Amino acid sequence: MNRQDQRAGVSRRDFIKLGAGAAFAVAGGGMSGLSFGAGQTTLACSFRSLTNPYYTAFNKGAQSFAKSVGLPYVPLTTEGSSEKGIADIRALLQKTGGNLVLNVDPNDSADARVIVEACSKAGAYVTTIWNKPKDLHPWDYNPNYVAHLSYDGVAYGEETATQLFKSMGGKGGVVALGGIFSNVPAIERKAGLDAALKKFPGIQLLDFQVADWNSQKAFPIMQAWMTRFNSKIKGVWAANDDMALGAIEALRAEGLAGQIPVTGMDGTQPGLVAIKSGELVASVDWDPFWLGGIGLSMGLQAKEKKIDLATLPKDRRESFCTATFVTKTNVQDVIARAASPKAEWNNLYARVAGPVVYR
Repeated sequence: MNRQDQRAGVSRRDFIKLGAGAAFAVAGGGMSGLSFGAGQTTLACSFRSLTNPYYTAFNKGAQSFAKSVGLPYVPLTTEGSSEKGIADIRALLQKTGGNLVLNVDPNDSADARVIVEACSKAGAYVTTIWNKPKDLHPWDYNPNYVAHLSYDGVAYGEETATQLFKSMGGKGGVVALGGIFSNVPAIERKAGLDAALKKFPGIQLLDFQVADWNSQKAFPIMQAWMTRFNSKIKGVWAANDDMALGAIEALRAEGLAGQIPVTGMDGTQPGLVAIKSGELVASVDWDPFWLGGIGLSMGLQAKEKKIDLATLPKDRRESFCTATFVTKTNVQDVIARAASPKAEWNNLYARVAGPVVYR
């Protein structure tokens, strides 16, 4: 076992370095120096940050698709700012004259409406990922709003919590880390946690705090919990891998990493390594590489009229997709797949599990 396998997650030194990494991501994710050819469609993805392993994989999938069709690609990062995310998209719409296919994971759910309306007005084609209001639908903006792709956060939030509680022997105190309050995935995953708690009366939720999907924010929260609750903490539930790894780093500082079970979601490379080493009990792999490219493929095929949106059933326009629940039993297979990611970009609906369910 190599050192990376022995020490899952990110070190405290790496936490500090992330500040410089974020600045690099902003500089590298802009539009400076990019030429927009006349009549040539530009592809773009807008997402939170290139410092998060999930979005790194998402961006690589988008790059792979763009290379496969020989079109220019622009990554846009919000860095957690709705204003920046929307402004960057509007600027790109203007630069391209609307000759744009956009795959966007909005910073907040409300941002999706503004982005869709801007794309529709400019004649661009857009697919949204994860976040949007319940009353915003692709068929309301034909043909420019192509699709919305998401996953059943309630089901997977409950499944990771159930796995955690079973590893605790069905009893004891648990602390929980949530994502951004206004994000649909954060809301749904917390609802899944709540559903699991109702089924395990021996589990006590000691505290729930929001860490905004961020390991750096999760780290001090976990430190404070260990001071406050001490030995009462028997498990840690996190709504994504990055926060789970922040909690694990805090546990490691006390010599408790691998002794107190932790679960996450996203199936990131550091999260998978943590499962392999025994420091993370479970995660969920959404295959962000596939998500990054398939949203662009859907948009480009709609723009080129290779698919007729008006004839598609609604579950092909607003879809829950299939994911892989990851534990130590299958983590090696998932690691191997992530190391050499592949996707069939023309098979648009192979992973559609059914329509989005609004609860």
